Amino acid sequence: MTTAPLTERLVVRSHLVRGGADLLEMLPSPRGVLSWVQAGEGLVAWGEVARVCTEGPHRFARAQDWWSSFCTQLDTYDEVRLPGSGPVAFASLAFDDSPGSSVLVVPRVVVGRREGKTWVTEFQTGVATGPVVPVSRPRNLRYFDGELPVTAWRDAVARAVSQMRTGSVPAKVVLAHDLLAVADEPLDPRFLLHGLAGRYPSCWTFAVDHLVGATPELLLRRRGTEVFSRVLAGTRWPHNGTALGAQAADLLDSAKDRDEHRYAVDSLAQTLRPFCTELTVPGAPSVLELRNVLHLATEVRGRLHPAGPPLLTLADAVHPTAAVGGTPTPAAVSAIGELEAMDRGRYAGPVGWVDAAGDGELGIALRCAQVVGRFARLFAGCGIVAGSDPDSEVAEAAAKLVPIRDALERTD
Repeated sequence: MTTAPLTERLVVRSHLVRGGADLLEMLPSPRGVLSWVQAGEGLVAWGEVARVCTEGPHRFARAQDWWSSFCTQLDTYDEVRLPGSGPVAFASLAFDDSPGSSVLVVPRVVVGRREGKTWVTEFQTGVATGPVVPVSRPRNLRYFDGELPVTAWRDAVARAVSQMRTGSVPAKVVLAHDLLAVADEPLDPRFLLHGLAGRYPSCWTFAVDHLVGATPELLLRRRGTEVFSRVLAGTRWPHNGTALGAQAADLLDSAKDRDEHRYAVDSLAQTLRPFCTELTVPGAPSVLELRNVLHLATEVRGRLHPAGPPLLTLADAVHPTAAVGGTPTPAAVSAIGELEAMDRGRYAGPVGWVDAAGDGELGIALRCAQVVGRFARLFAGCGIVAGSDPDSEVAEAAAKLVPIRDALERTD
């Protein structure tokens, strides 16, 4: 566990400002970009006051302990009093206990927008913001195989299906593969964020410590005693000229997809229920329509016990759900490591922000890429059950790579 500790108490202030500009337009440079934006609202940030990096099975608890201790060392003046005002940390946690490193970053400047109000939160560190750097687009983008090319991933899917039918692996595993994009010059994460936010406004467009993406799946939102989750599992994508309405009906009627979705909802509800005085789980899913795919979706709402645990502690309890892990989850995660044989890092791990009260929002890091210098490592995954067809899963994974590829390649 590594940290950047405070050497003295810091003052942090949040105050309302005028302005209706796009939040992403306010990011001054490609360096240290932080984002959590949906439909024009949320948080963007830059600069760094402190961070903690941790790993292993206790990464959530260690991150929460560090954040709680950090907040006791602050003098906070919050004139806004909205979710996301006051001191916040941006979080991105590894999918698995090993390998993978997790991080919390405390930004120096945050710009937030909610309920038509815009505010700035700033640490008084005496460090000036650097020059504004125009957003740059990728030059001469090329693609190469990642750690697990699509051909090897198809073989992994086929092995998983075969083993499921003999009962030697869990009922569901979620397998991912990667693709490497390379440009002539360092990639600007803001270019990617703009492309994702414009095309997928209902998703949460995020950037934390070089992991950039737009996720449609919210693991948990905590506001006081209220808790909310949007669970996704079961997918269709545009193909063969089929109308969206027909695809949606086919998705709702698919026993394979309904089973996959039920595993995901049940796993979340089972782990979240002990923390709640009440939990509402719809009996049937709806269909979430995105630009590139359709998903079965269920929105789960609950009320926590008084003085319920903070968001990171709740996330520790529910992650990974069957939506990104499998069923039964411990055995599925073990099978993922054997079948993938790659380090997926923070892909499919929780990503978002937390505040000093333990509230915040954490999505699941999907439809994303690790962007470092000239390189972007893109990820896509699919839930595999005994009824899965390897070729169909390859097509689904390709559809899930479309958001990042389109955002990198856009010319508008």
